[in-house]
Amino acid sequence: MTAPPTAGPGTGTAALRRFREPAPPRPERCELCGQALATEHRHLVETRLRALACACQACAVLFAQAGAGGGHYQAVPERYLVDPHHTLDDGAWEQLQIPVSTAFFFRNAALERLVALYPSPAGATESELDPQTWESVLGRSVLADRLAADVEALLLHRAPGRTECYLVPIDICYELVGRMRLLWQGFDGGAEARADLAAFFERVRARARTLPKGELP
Repeated sequence: MTAPPTAGPGTGTAALRRFREPAPPRPERCELCGQALATEHRHLVETRLRALACACQACAVLFAQAGAGGGHYQAVPERYLVDPHHTLDDGAWEQLQIPVSTAFFFRNAALERLVALYPSPAGATESELDPQTWESVLGRSVLADRLAADVEALLLHRAPGRTECYLVPIDICYELVGRMRLLWQGFDGGAEARADLAAFFERVRARARTLPKGELP
């Protein structure tokens, strides 16, 4: 009778465990040069497709230059701004006809107008409101005047007694959409989604730079 093979380093319980356990996730890579990325990294906007691409710092700096790559990619800026003098009352919010408490608006260079989106269980949902109404409510604000097309957004959050408005990088808006889609439960989103939304806006408030008086009209 032939003796059974001697167990080597790749056999036995340890090998079976490795077979059963999922492989560790591969690190994200820059979609332009292939460099491995940290969890926190920059993004580019592919303007023709209105899509985000992950990028390393070097590629983000390269595509922050006007006209780089023929303008097909633009680096998402990192600035957060708030104008304490810009307020929206309940009447203005009703004009926007947004069915949830949060929405973001970005200026689409191809369409030459503001586009409104809001989180929903299905992902980013575009509002069908007349663009002229968006312009009348938001288009004349100081933040809208500073808004970089395609890569920044006006982020609105309606809370009891006030509506907050921030100029933010557009990638965090899609991050919020993804989180709400993942956590949303029931008709109103559920307690977990509401808590995550509150924490998200705490981080935005902490990062937002208030426009000095000299930069206001």
